[in-house]
Order: sequence, then C-alpha cells, then structure tokens
Amino acid sequence: MSHRNEATAALKALSVATDACRECPLGEPATQSVFGEGPVGAVLMVVGEQPGDKEDLVGRPFVGPAGKLFDRAVAELGWSREQHYVTNAVKHFKYELRGKRRIHKTPGQREAEACHHWLESEMDLVRPQAFLALGATAARSLLRRPVAVMKERGRWLEDEATGRRVLVTLHPSALLRGDPAQREAAWAAWLKDLSVASSLVKKAARKLAAGQPSSPKPAASHARRRVRMVME
Repeated sequence: MSHRNEATAALKALSVATDACRECPLGEPATQSVFGEGPVGAVLMVVGEQPGDKEDLVGRPFVGPAGKLFDRAVAELGWSREQHYVTNAVKHFKYELRGKRRIHKTPGQREAEACHHWLESEMDLVRPQAFLALGATAARSLLRRPVAVMKERGRWLEDEATGRRVLVTLHPSALLRGDPAQREAAWAAWLKDLSVASSLVKKAARKLAAGQPSSPKPAASHARRRVRMVME
C-alpha cells in the first residue's frame, strides 16, 4: 500500500476514534466529533479553533457562516479548497445553552491540550507544505506558544522545534462579529493576510497541472502507533 493510501486510511480511523473521545468534557454533549478533511500531501493545512453549531450537526469542518466566508476568500484568491486539508484544533463543539440556542464558547487551554494529539496525528499523516492558523487557539496549537494574532498576523512564522511554517491570521468568525462599518476594511486586510500564501498555493497548483503531484512523506511513527491503538 502506498504512503498516501496508508495515510488516508489512518485518517479515517482517527476520525472514528475522535468521535468516541472523552479526554475532556466536550465530547459528551456534542452531537459528534468534527475531524479534518482534504487530501494527504495538501499544500496548506488550514486550522481553525473548533466546530461551530452547523459543523457539529453536519459533521464536517467549515460549513457554517465562517466556513462560507473562508470559501469566498479562497475563491477570490484563485485557490481551490480541494487543495487544502481543513481541520480544527479542537474536535468537539463547546457551547452554552441560551433557551434553545447553542452559543459558541471559546475552548479552554485544558481542552485544547487534551485534543492536541489528534491534531499532531493529522499533521504527521497529511504532511502539508505549510500551515494556516485561523485565530489564537489554532496558532497556539501549531506553534506551542501564546500568539498575539493582531501583532503577528500576515507573515510566516516558524516553529524552531518542528520547522513548521505557519501563517497566522484572524478566524473568519471575527470578521462576522466585527463592526459592520469596518467590515469592508477588515475583509481587505484579511485577504491581504491570506495572499501571503498565494505563491505557495499557485506553485503547487501549476505542479499538479503539469502532472507532478508532490509525494507526501511516510506517516510519522507516533501517528502510526496512535492509529494502531485506536483500531485494536
């Protein structure tokens, strides 16, 4: 079996395993876990905070209002979402009830830490060329340090321990919550942040069009161990 097929099968097994995960309190009240989706060897791994209400119900990442805004940005930049692997740092929806409405609550550090090994396994299996961190929770999970998003947004950061290249910007939900009078300017600034990755994305697209897809490296050993554990 090729590394790509092996990694794809491993990701499916991990998706099933996260649904049963109760390493933090978020799994019990959630409808289901929401695992990542996209190709092994993706150009970018796009990491958000956690699933929202719509994602929790549907079981797919970035399909709610924030996801639609991300899709709009991808289209304007001339990218294809299918090039990217899209996931979240936390796999279950954290919320509080207000009447019948489920209102988003930011996951705590304990919850993000409990979920981190799932994200690490995704990173080891997908082997993207670079990472896009949408918001502070995602940035901290990828860089393993607190990140001031507004200060560090729109430029490549590198994790010295892992060599990961991470582009940090706002989560699209921040634009939806922002001042309507500033929305156009906020949108332009966000697109500018994302465009920093455009040369990487378009170079990979040209390579794929020429019939030269990148070959992902073999899955890291600890990710393979995790898959064996959840499948036994």
